[in-house]
Amino acid sequence: MTRPSPFSVRGRHALLMMRDEREISIVRRQLHRLGMSITEIDPERPAAADVAGDVIVLDADSIPIKAEAAPPLKTDLPVIALIGTETPSRLKWLLDLQPASFLIKPLRSAGLYTALVVAFDCSHRRKEDAAHLEKLEDRIRSRRVVFGAVLQLMRSHALSGDDAFTLLRQTAMRHRTTIEQLSADMVALGGMPNRGSRTA
Repeated sequence: MTRPSPFSVRGRHALLMMRDEREISIVRRQLHRLGMSITEIDPERPAAADVAGDVIVLDADSIPIKAEAAPPLKTDLPVIALIGTETPSRLKWLLDLQPASFLIKPLRSAGLYTALVVAFDCSHRRKEDAAHLEKLEDRIRSRRVVFGAVLQLMRSHALSGDDAFTLLRQTAMRHRTTIEQLSADMVALGGMPNRGSRTA
């Protein structure tokens, strides 16, 4: 799958979670110039962020912070945070939110395109990293299963580790399955599965 360019913003959809009308008008004007569509959402109703979109532009100062509450926004979309209040509690809340990019208030007519590009690129990298991590975790789980199957063969056939793995590989090839799948079947059954012919 081709990775979309973070520089291409035309046709994308932004969700605005802002209150200040002057700032909304600045962001709205810039997004329209960039060819993006927008939906405006009340910052106090973050559940509405379930609306389909490509990026959220969030006025971080407009959401009240409660000491016991986690960030109220749960989304996979990249977030561009607008920051005006630089208190430790507000910045802690912002760090927990993990914005992909930010802009310092008061807003100007420049900087939004850069924030969008950074946000889209950061979002793609996070997704790629998560997918890579999932593959690594799958590999680790598979290796544990294969190791368990090799141990079974070593014990049941009095084989060395290398010979047990060779038998496992040959059996998997003979039955046109993967070593990992055959190993999982062996671990589940407590021995070599019966696949219609003698395998060991």
